[in-house]
Amino acid sequence: MKEKTINLALQGGGAHGAYAWGVLDRILDESWLGIAAITGTSAGALNGAALKAGLARHNGLRGRQAARENLDFLWGEVGQISDNNVVRWLYSMAPMPRGLQRLTEMFSPAAWMDNLTRVFSPYDYGPFYSNPLGSVLRGLPYPGFSSETGPELFVAATNVRTGRIRVFTGAQATPDAVMASACLPNLFRAIELRDPVTGETDAYWDGGFTGNPALFPLYRKHLPADIVIVNINPMIRDCLPKTPVEITDRMNEISFNSALMSELRAINFVKRLHSEGRLTDKHMKNPLIHMILDDMLMNDLTARSKTMPEPGLLVRMKEAGRMAADTFLENHADDLNNRDTVDLAALFAGVSVG
Repeated sequence: MKEKTINLALQGGGAHGAYAWGVLDRILDESWLGIAAITGTSAGALNGAALKAGLARHNGLRGRQAARENLDFLWGEVGQISDNNVVRWLYSMAPMPRGLQRLTEMFSPAAWMDNLTRVFSPYDYGPFYSNPLGSVLRGLPYPGFSSETGPELFVAATNVRTGRIRVFTGAQATPDAVMASACLPNLFRAIELRDPVTGETDAYWDGGFTGNPALFPLYRKHLPADIVIVNINPMIRDCLPKTPVEITDRMNEISFNSALMSELRAINFVKRLHSEGRLTDKHMKNPLIHMILDDMLMNDLTARSKTMPEPGLLVRMKEAGRMAADTFLENHADDLNNRDTVDLAALFAGVSVG
């Protein structure tokens, strides 16, 4: 296969981010496929940092193996943080009668955690508070994702004060920046980071509120046109949410997809101008968009499982990610660097404007 280079855009989604672990694990098998840049949010930022650090440490196959070891370590540690036997047992009962499912939704560990976050704040724990992601990131077998070598890394977080997105890259893409990108405000205290330009210190929350993931850093002229998006949140749910949990879950999915959909709509507009020959600015990039997603799997899960990363779920997600990436490469390897594999015009064909 002819050598090709792509950019990766990694969505966030808590424990469901293990799906991208599988996707990346499969992509690393292909020595002909280079990665120029990675943009990630929340769990996508964790995956992107682990991938970048491994590839930056060594060249060629050794770098790919280092990246794989980093990803394995990352998700192994995440699984140990929440190895919950009760959750594992509940998952093993699928398919579950609807009445029992409602009951388990009410009394599951995830439901108890959700209820607790409505009463207690991360700031209520005093000296007992800790963010476990810090030790995980600093314990990677191959650290150093702020390195100038390897793929460019872009990490998105949300400024609590302004509500705007901030993208950390280069030396600013530190463990604290990645922790900020993954900072769900009802679980973790905001991460405070200093802006080297203004000198001001601001607090940051999860980047999913403003960019999940942020695509615009990948429009830079020196980067390849291809953007491969690894989707975690389902784009479509055909079933109407009816229970309180289902309604809340779908609300969260829509809100965490909204920034991505806005960027894709803008790309679709640019593509239409390109196709009509109305762009005379040769510097205006025409991105080639691809997606690796499994809406059937994600429709099978609920947003509650994002906060309960038990090992069985993580393994299932990884295997599904590998399979999805394998299917994508089998069907679209020749399309990379040549054409889109996502029909954005069809995606937005049903959007009402009046």
